[in-house]
Amino acid sequence: MRRVYEGRWVVSRAWIVAYTGAAVSTVLRWYTERSRRPEHLRHPEAVCTVGRTLYFDQQAVESFWAAWQQDVGPASPGTGRRPGDGQGTRGGGPGREQRERAVAVALEALRTAGGPRRGLAAALAREHGGVVRSWQRAVNEAQVRFEQESGAASS
Repeated sequence: MRRVYEGRWVVSRAWIVAYTGAAVSTVLRWYTERSRRPEHLRHPEAVCTVGRTLYFDQQAVESFWAAWQQDVGPASPGTGRRPGDGQGTRGGGPGREQRERAVAVALEALRTAGGPRRGLAAALAREHGGVVRSWQRAVNEAQVRFEQESGAASS
């Protein structure tokens, strides 16, 4: 995490993560995208490598972090994305419209088939494009609606 190299303290990415509170992916992005940033917000270059671990000058990292906090803000070590609520698109927003269309397609497929069938999400992904896991979520949501419809029809 931290060591002396040529008379100065150098630190690893793990140390930077602990120091800044940023995610590992954010620290890696700071480093890989440093050429796109203004010079005062540029992550420092690696000073040395031990094994496969890159080490950076500690003073340069601390200066970078101070400038980042001053420019971007202390509460957002990442890219400035707003934190989510962890609920995906349940709360609405631009992704919800797309999910509703997928659920409608899945619901129609359930009605046509007369109920759930194995491999429906994969078939929908092949037919309409997209990722099977996303279609599985849409099928699960459509299945709840289908069961509610079936329950209401039999009452």
